[in-house]
Order: sequence, then structure tokens, then C-alpha cells
Amino acid sequence: MPVQDPADADLQDVPYGMPYRRETRYDPPTGLMAMQAEPLRPMKYYPDGVEGWLVTGHAEARKVLADPRFATGERFTRSPTELPHVFVSISEQVPPGFFLFFDPPEHTRLRRKVTGVFTVKRMKDLEPRIADIVDARIAALRAAGPGADLVREFALPVPSLVICEMLGVPYADREAFQRNSADMLDLSRSVEERNKSMAELFGYLTALVPAKRAEPGDDMLSALAADADIHEVEAAGIALILLVAGHETTANMLALGTFALLEHPAQLARLRVDPGLVPGAVEELLRYLTVAHNGVMRIAKEDAEIDGRRIRAGQHVTVVLQTANRDPRRYEEPGVLDVGRDAQGHMAFGHGVHQCVGQQLARVEMRIGFAKLIEAFPELRLAVPSEEIPMRSDMAVYGVHTLPVNW
Repeated sequence: MPVQDPADADLQDVPYGMPYRRETRYDPPTGLMAMQAEPLRPMKYYPDGVEGWLVTGHAEARKVLADPRFATGERFTRSPTELPHVFVSISEQVPPGFFLFFDPPEHTRLRRKVTGVFTVKRMKDLEPRIADIVDARIAALRAAGPGADLVREFALPVPSLVICEMLGVPYADREAFQRNSADMLDLSRSVEERNKSMAELFGYLTALVPAKRAEPGDDMLSALAADADIHEVEAAGIALILLVAGHETTANMLALGTFALLEHPAQLARLRVDPGLVPGAVEELLRYLTVAHNGVMRIAKEDAEIDGRRIRAGQHVTVVLQTANRDPRRYEEPGVLDVGRDAQGHMAFGHGVHQCVGQQLARVEMRIGFAKLIEAFPELRLAVPSEEIPMRSDMAVYGVHTLPVNW
């Protein structure tokens, strides 16, 4: 089969950008799902219509994300949507140590400084502390009374408290770092505004490093500050990734996952009857919801052939995790939420060397969080009509802004 190149195609027939605004709360955009008919296809990028590629299939996504010819350590100048992608913002001024935007071997050097903290065994040891935090936030939710916002009282505080303790970041400073974190991921804001929020958060963490070096504690930031192989600004950059990713994604999964279960009462009932289904249900919710919904960006470092398509050096490639996780070639009835499904192989945490370093922590937080929430509130229900729940459609991490609940 001859290799196809978008330069050989009639660009009048190439779509301009990827659909990203959802018509429903839980499903990818209809137009985006329709693109799965051609799981690796040319696409015009904003703002100037330069051709690149869109990857919507599961197998194709794994190939691209595992291929070292596709880089993150490059300047991303174009976006797959009319809203500038978060990659475009961060790549303008990547903080030192922010290894998400570095390629091996530099990525390897920095990431390995924290991988040992997030092993399955270490997360198992952390379970009792996470359970205590979840219990305390369930008590706070109950004390707030019916009509309380599950995001404010439970979903956001649980992972924020956990990652603050692990990093050694004062939870008392949460309003500032949560605001800056949210602003970084708000795609409706300008690139300049997002860069300003990132700089403020990076500056805050950088200021913590000397204090950790002078008076170290039993936390990750102290360990990074004491590492002779890492400059203090690199320690702050590593902490920046962990702080933002460590609470944004899990918080939105806890809130959006609860919303989805409340709107799928038969699935929620299965978990009430058989709590042993919760670990598998977490994987299914990760697959079904895929809160990292705006695509993972890469740039080809050299010409590369994937499934008979020639991707040219310098071209942008967007891998869409939410469609990969809804690929009917990989999952039977992928648009159905089934808490009994074997959802192994989903790509909610990405794939390849940049797969989420904190995925085991997120799993533990969700397993304990969902199990205890379901047990504590057998009559949990929405306090407002579901169509009134504000969705995070223009955020890099999908979810709900608030979730008022009764019991």
C-alpha cells in the first residue's frame, strides 16, 4: 500500500480542527466520534490552517505515544481548536524541571526523581492516611448539610490535602494555588493570562525550596531540595507538575464520576450491593469519562510512517484520549457505562514514557473516595436538575464546576 502524505491530498477536504464542545455531559462530541472512521487523519490546525494530524483510534494512539520520534520538547505554535491548547501556552516558557515538556534523556533524569514515591507498594502504605482524609471530608460534607457542593466539600479537598502532605506544600495556601492551577487550565483565557498564572505558581513553589533545604521535613519537596543533582528551580518545576496534576485530575474524576453514577442509578446500585466492584468501576469511569479531553500534543522530530501515513518532520499531531477510550475496535459498546467491564488498557493516564507518574495515587484516592462516599450516603442524589450542573467544557481537564447534592 503506498504511503499517503497530507501534502498530496486536496486540503479542501481536510477538516479544520477537532470538534471539542460536547453535546452531552459524558460523551465526546458527535463530530469527533465520527472521525474514528479514519483513526489517523490529516487535519488543519489553528490559527493558520497548516496541516498536521489527528489520532482518534486506540491502537493508533498507543503507537504514536510510544514512538520516540514524536516529541514534547518542542515549541507548540498551533492548536487543534480555536482556543489555544494548554500545550501552546506552557511551551512558550517551560519552567525548569517541568519534565512533562522534556524528552529523554532529560525527561528520564527528572522523572526518575519521583517515580519511586508513586509505586504500588508506596501507595498501599499510604492508604490508611488517605482513608482518614476521605473520612474527614465526608464528615465536612455531612456537616455542610443537604444542598452542599460535593466539589467544594469533598472532591477538591481530598486530592489537594493528599498531594499537599506528600509534597510538603502548606494546605493553608490552597486558595492561591488552586486558583492559579485552574487559571492555567482555563482554555477560554488568553495564553498571556495562563502564563501569568503558571509563573505565579512556579514562583510560589520556588520560594518554598530554600526553606525546605534549611529545615527539611518528611516530604517530596524536601527530598528534591536536598538532591545535589537537581537545581532548586528544577525542584520547583517538578513540584509544579505534581501539585497541578495531583489535584486537578482526581478532583474532577471524583466529582464527575459521582455525577455519572447518580445519572446511571442501575450502575450505582451494583456498587452498593457489591463494593468489590469499586476498583474495576474506577477503571471504567476513567475510560468512560476521560477528563483529559482536549488531546495530547506531539511534534514529529523526523519523518515517520504510521499505518501507511507519512507524518512529516515538524508537523503537529494531536492524540485524542477520549475517542481512543471509546474505540469500538477495542471495547464492546464503548458508549455504555458498565461498572462490571474489564476496562484494562484504557488510556485515561496516557501512554508511553509520559504516562501519568501519579496514576497509582489517583487510583487509590478514587477507590477509597468512591467506596466511602457510596457507603456514607445511601440516599445521595442531585440537589438541582442535572441540566443546571455547570460543566467544565472550556477547561483542559473536564468535569463539573459545582455539584450540589442531597441525601
